[in-house]
Amino acid sequence: MATTRKWSSSWKASVQPRKQRLYNYNAPLHIKSKMVCAHLSKDLQKKYKQRSLRVIKDDVVKIMTGDFKKQQGKVIRINTKKQEVFVEIAKRKRQDGSEVFVPINASNLQIIELNLNNPRRFGKKPETEQEMQKSEKDTKIKPQQIFEKDTGIKNPQKGSKSHQKKDIKKSKKTAKQKVEVLEETR
Repeated sequence: MATTRKWSSSWKASVQPRKQRLYNYNAPLHIKSKMVCAHLSKDLQKKYKQRSLRVIKDDVVKIMTGDFKKQQGKVIRINTKKQEVFVEIAKRKRQDGSEVFVPINASNLQIIELNLNNPRRFGKKPETEQEMQKSEKDTKIKPQQIFEKDTGIKNPQKGSKSHQKKDIKKSKKTAKQKVEVLEETR
C-alpha cells in the first residue's frame, strides 16, 4: 500500500509511475474531483469548445472499454475518493443473486449528454449592463486604499507622532498623484 505523505500542489511531474500514483492517492478531494473527467462526444466538443469535462450525476455516458463497451447509460453515483463512476447499465450479479453496480474509471467513459441543472458547471453567466455599471463603481480606488498599500500603515494613529506626520504627508501627496494618474488613463 502507498505510504502517506504530505501532498504538495507545487509538485513537479515525475516520469516514475509510482510517484504519479502516490500523488493521486494522497491528493485532497477537491483535486481528486478534477481528475474524474471524461471526454465529450464530438458534437459536444464542437458546441462547448472543450475536449473533456468533469463527470457529474445524471450525465448520460457511453462506456468505451471493458465488458460493457459501447453501452450508454445515466451516471448514478460518483465516488470521488476512489475516482469511480457508477453507471445504470453496468451491473453484476452477486453469488447470492443481488445486483451490484460495477465501478468504472472516468477515463473509460465518453459524455453523450450533459446534466445542465448545475449553473456553475460552465462558470459565471455573462453580466447584464446594470451589474457591469455596479462593478465599475466599486472598482474606483480611494486615496485611503493607496495610502495603506504604499505605507503599510492601516491605522495612522499607531507609532510615534513625529514619524506619523511625515509619513502621512508623504503618502497623501503620492496617493493624490496616483489617483490623478489613474483618472487620466480612464
